Amino acid sequence: MVQPATIDLTALEPILNRYRGRGRESLLPLLHEAQAVHGWLPPEVQEAIGETLHVPLSDIHGVVEFYSMFYNEPMGKRVIRVCFDPACHMAGSPAVRLAIEERLGLKPGETNEDGTIAYETVPCLGMCEHAPNALNGDCPAGDLTPADVDAFLAGTYPMPEPKIYGGPLVKLARAGKIDPTSLADFEKYGGYKGLRKALTMTPEEILAMMKGSDVLGRGGAMFPVGLKWEMTRNAPGHPAEKHIVANADESEPGTFKDRALMEQDPFSLIEAMTVAAYTVGAENGWIFLRGEYPLCYKRLQNAIEKARTAGYLGHNILGRRGFNFDIELRLGAGAYICGEETALFEAIEGKRGFPRIKPPFPTTHGLFHQPTVINNIETLAATVAVLNMGVEQWHKLGTPGSPGTKWFCVSGRVLRPGVYEVPFGLTVRQLIQMAGGVIGKEVQAVLLGGAAGVFIGPRRLDTPLTYEDAKAQGFPLGSGVIMVFDEAVDLREIMYMLARFFAHESCGKCYPCALGTQRQLEITERILRYGGPLAGDKKALQEIGLTMTQTSLCGLGQTAGSAVMSAIDRWPELFEPGGGNNGRYR
Repeated sequence: MVQPATIDLTALEPILNRYRGRGRESLLPLLHEAQAVHGWLPPEVQEAIGETLHVPLSDIHGVVEFYSMFYNEPMGKRVIRVCFDPACHMAGSPAVRLAIEERLGLKPGETNEDGTIAYETVPCLGMCEHAPNALNGDCPAGDLTPADVDAFLAGTYPMPEPKIYGGPLVKLARAGKIDPTSLADFEKYGGYKGLRKALTMTPEEILAMMKGSDVLGRGGAMFPVGLKWEMTRNAPGHPAEKHIVANADESEPGTFKDRALMEQDPFSLIEAMTVAAYTVGAENGWIFLRGEYPLCYKRLQNAIEKARTAGYLGHNILGRRGFNFDIELRLGAGAYICGEETALFEAIEGKRGFPRIKPPFPTTHGLFHQPTVINNIETLAATVAVLNMGVEQWHKLGTPGSPGTKWFCVSGRVLRPGVYEVPFGLTVRQLIQMAGGVIGKEVQAVLLGGAAGVFIGPRRLDTPLTYEDAKAQGFPLGSGVIMVFDEAVDLREIMYMLARFFAHESCGKCYPCALGTQRQLEITERILRYGGPLAGDKKALQEIGLTMTQTSLCGLGQTAGSAVMSAIDRWPELFEPGGGNNGRYR
């Protein structure tokens, strides 16, 4: 494509006028809107944005370069994105990608001559239960085959809906039963019952319930919710200086559970954040949503607007004088690192998503360096479930050490992938059986906890899925990923894909992660494609993984080698010269 000599800013002026007088925290939404006008972010546009928000041009360049979904070169008005990560790969994405490339006459990273379509292959799109999947602009598509490509490109292919299984459905009870765009439907099926109950209680009583429920963070950190809320409530500061942040940036391969709630029951997230705000004493709410979830964005924005109109957001909520709370929705732009809580704060503040050094911690120095509660979507959903059920009923589900239910993202070589809400305590084997069993002859391996998790073999399938058992067995529950591989899967290829993901997503701020992820990728790619392992590869990968784990700044680098190191422990022959073509369990 030929870059235009001049850029007409006429269409941009109304957008800029809406943002005048706002601060740097409006940078991401303004960049999104500007790119929607031009298809990319030309220098003239970036300069105009800088003048509007009073942000240095160098900083705007840095933000645009940091996020993969912002473009500083001409791109197609419509971008076709096809996932290349493990679940989609195993389900046939190579054939789908080939069909798309033949139909478009494009290779990954190319734009057609008239500038209407660009084509990219990308990491996980968060629809692993619909593998292979893709995005046509803002239109998601799943369960694709080469025969579906024409309909997909034409925009006539049906939109996928979350696949939800298990039971009892507590946090997902309304999903699929209500119109997710209707506040009336939400209320009819028990919506805002939890908030109304909360307003009959004191914040201290709610905190006691949360602590008594033993709800731990469902995003992987497992920090007690009641304690986090209490610490933020006790932090000095006016309610106008306190924040509730919903971390909706699930971007790890195999993770798609939060999308199910946001697409099917978005008002429940608004209710949960409002309960948290009342308990903590916060007036500001923020949802940071991954950029690859366009449908979630539309439904959450609709839910916020309707809740505000109905008096569930804004001033004096439900007639409670002095209880003021409102929510802003922020759309990310393709950076897995923003799932790290402090990097997420930086993104909302209009900066590159670089993690901060801790301490201080978010409960006292979070968003805008003010007291902040940050929870992921499932965690927030659990708090309202506790309010509605009561602590005693909540503890009747799960195990004494892990009460309640958990969402698991089951994908890979199973007959019925999807989001499974089940009580804590089911074994890995039982969950795979609920998902219809393995597609092949036998389970070769299971990846637990996501790309930052660990591999287990068949001998550990009877391990209960609880916090206490995971800790005892040395594996993380993480974001609830259960990715299954049958005997036909080459585990060397999976490890290469995981290494590629972390090398792509490392922010580059700290040297151990920036260099370590690249070296891990180089070695795993050579093992897969260029003659197999060399003497010393196994030791090198172990040293790289250990160095990243012990010295990286944030959780991305600290866990970037976890899966590979667990594979070395279980299948050392894969990393030794002459070790064979496929992983075999022990």
